[in-house]
Amino acid sequence: MRVLEDAIGREKPTKLYVVGDYMTLRTVEYGIDVDLYVIDNKVMRKSVGVILPRGTKVFKVNNPPGTITSEAWEIIKKVAGYGSRSGVVVNGEEDLLTLPVIKFAPTGAFVVYGQPHVGLVLVRVTEEKKKEIDKIIGIMDVEENIDC
Repeated sequence: MRVLEDAIGREKPTKLYVVGDYMTLRTVEYGIDVDLYVIDNKVMRKSVGVILPRGTKVFKVNNPPGTITSEAWEIIKKVAGYGSRSGVVVNGEEDLLTLPVIKFAPTGAFVVYGQPHVGLVLVRVTEEKKKEIDKIIGIMDVEENIDC
């Protein structure tokens, strides 16, 4: 978490988005100000009770494992630009929702998620990174009505 705090201090991202319960728990524990949390109340498929910080506007969405539903896509698109702290609580799995979070995050934002048994992954959102995400989404088997 010190690495994340140092990166935030040096680079001053436009926004900070966190995907995953473990990283959410850690950022809350360390008092790191996050703009968007995306959680499913599980860490490595085991239930956990994540309590989002007071004042977080919470949205609930269904998103089965291994998918990105149009419902989840639209909610992430909507809340990525909010001016206040938001949380998306997923019934299902949040892992692949990292892709739309990066896609809809503003340039200069950080998107952070955990890599089990490895550590923290920090994505610096650039136009180039957004194009990579578009390519990945383009080859995935996603619901037809998702508008990239």
